[in-house]
Amino acid sequence: MVPLDKLDQITRRFEYLEAAMAEGGGDIAAQGREYAQLRPVVEQIAQYKQVLSDIAEAEAMLDDPEMKALAEDELPALRARLPELDKAMQLALLPRDAADERSAIIEIRPGTGGDEAALFAGDLLRMYQRYAEAQGWTFDIVELNESELGGVKEAVVHVKGEGVFAKLKYESGVHRVQRVPETESGGRIHTSAATVAVLPEAQDVDIDINPGDLRIDTMRSSGAGGQHVNTTDSAVRITHIPTGIVVTSSEKSQHRNREIAMNVLRARLYDAERQKVHDERSADRKAQVGSGDRSERIRTYNFPQGRMSDHRINLTLYKLDQIMQGDLSEVIDALVADHQAAMLAELDA
Repeated sequence: MVPLDKLDQITRRFEYLEAAMAEGGGDIAAQGREYAQLRPVVEQIAQYKQVLSDIAEAEAMLDDPEMKALAEDELPALRARLPELDKAMQLALLPRDAADERSAIIEIRPGTGGDEAALFAGDLLRMYQRYAEAQGWTFDIVELNESELGGVKEAVVHVKGEGVFAKLKYESGVHRVQRVPETESGGRIHTSAATVAVLPEAQDVDIDINPGDLRIDTMRSSGAGGQHVNTTDSAVRITHIPTGIVVTSSEKSQHRNREIAMNVLRARLYDAERQKVHDERSADRKAQVGSGDRSERIRTYNFPQGRMSDHRINLTLYKLDQIMQGDLSEVIDALVADHQAAMLAELDA
């Protein structure tokens, strides 16, 4: 059970923010973010306290002969609600990833498997696009390098919306596919893989990039197989010299390409900093779901059996067709629930 004095402290902080925002002054943006984060917690606290108050009133009614029967009727249901509300409140109070509310950058690349891996990478790209559209998010392809067979050699996507990273961060890792490739004439099942990296969108205040650390090159854009070559040097490649990170963008506008490439570079540098902090914190304990370890095989898509298995939480669903059409909610909800359960267990330890 969460101590009541802690709940009162949270409520007072919420009320202070509400008053400060009404008066103006101070960092309104920061106050607004904290206010928005605390609002669902305070609403949960209000429900919890209301049930405690109702229980106290019903218990007091037990001493009144005329009200005793009514109180005895109400108390079991009220007491039964407490554990459920207490757990909901503990979940609301769990430490939040500061990046959860941000948009995200998704990077998809084929792994082992040659042409089939590139085709599967393309399937994953379309899967995430459909999921994003169903969530009402914006799905902007920043860089797309296609193979001759229509697969994806590399895709970088900017997914914009509220709480994008909170849901998509669990997708980082190696995705394995088992199916008969289109290129296979013998009907044999092959296993190939693609890697997915999900990075929280970085803000200027997160990462300070020294212009002297950058090498910016312009070049001509090209599509699959060298087609659609631009007549101007519009594509931009930015190299961050200290880390060796290279990002490119091939839109038609060179100015826009610089902006896009810098956004991706910031996201990669910000992610590297977050990963460093995470590794330091988890050095003495088992890494949790959503750690972003991209060398970990997280999921298998078995097409002959219509099965998807997430190996981190031992989840198997026989609805592969729907999942590949972007129906990822059941998978992501299960991953979020497992992560929350692990955090609760850690707090109780």
